[in-house]
Amino acid sequence: MIVAHRGASHDAPQNTIPAFALAWEQGADAIEGDFHLTRDGHIVCIHDDNTKRVSNADLVVNKSTLAELRELDFGVHHGQAFKGTRIPAIAEVFATIPEKKTIYIEVKCGVEIIPTLLKEIERSGLTKEQILIISFNEKVLQEMKTQAPQYRTSWLCSFKKQETGVITPSADTVLSTLKLIHADGLSSNTAVPESLIEMVRKQGYSWHVWTVDDPKTAKRMKSLGAKSITTNVPKVIRESQGIR
Repeated sequence: MIVAHRGASHDAPQNTIPAFALAWEQGADAIEGDFHLTRDGHIVCIHDDNTKRVSNADLVVNKSTLAELRELDFGVHHGQAFKGTRIPAIAEVFATIPEKKTIYIEVKCGVEIIPTLLKEIERSGLTKEQILIISFNEKVLQEMKTQAPQYRTSWLCSFKKQETGVITPSADTVLSTLKLIHADGLSSNTAVPESLIEMVRKQGYSWHVWTVDDPKTAKRMKSLGAKSITTNVPKVIRESQGIR
């Protein structure tokens, strides 16, 4: 599967409706979006906990209302064509998803979002097969499985090579965490050891990889057994030889 990272975020403002609409046009199998809870209990699509990097003002998301956030321009840094683009609520993102396509919902805050998130998913009419919940926050995924075990989850984990040459976290840490939180899969960066990929898959977990914009790397990740490849350039990866 080719997953559009925050939509077709190379060509349109990340985490906005134009980016998600363009992702579907470019042949993505899924979109990935980041979600926070506002002060007045709405779920909005934005990566950071503030708006400084992607809009024309600096508001803290969980201290702002949806109406206040809607006043900002989220297209301002991506050219005149996107001027006036607004922050989307999660229902608006769900509404872009075609039949049999998927959304990777990355929870960027804490467990407090889960009751509202479950209500929004139910209202959306999407099937459980169209939903994958992802997060770096283990408690979020653990609580999601407690409240709604029917939805698939994948733990986001960034691997790093230390000065000693050792890659962390260790295989034992990863496997014990996946088991503890009842995750369905592991989502990693490309620094994940190949031996760990094999171990994870043998244990019955799916493996997903992010963020890959180079076709050569994408082909290698596919050969290692990636269930999905998250990219900022879905069209490029879709059209690259062997990524179908």
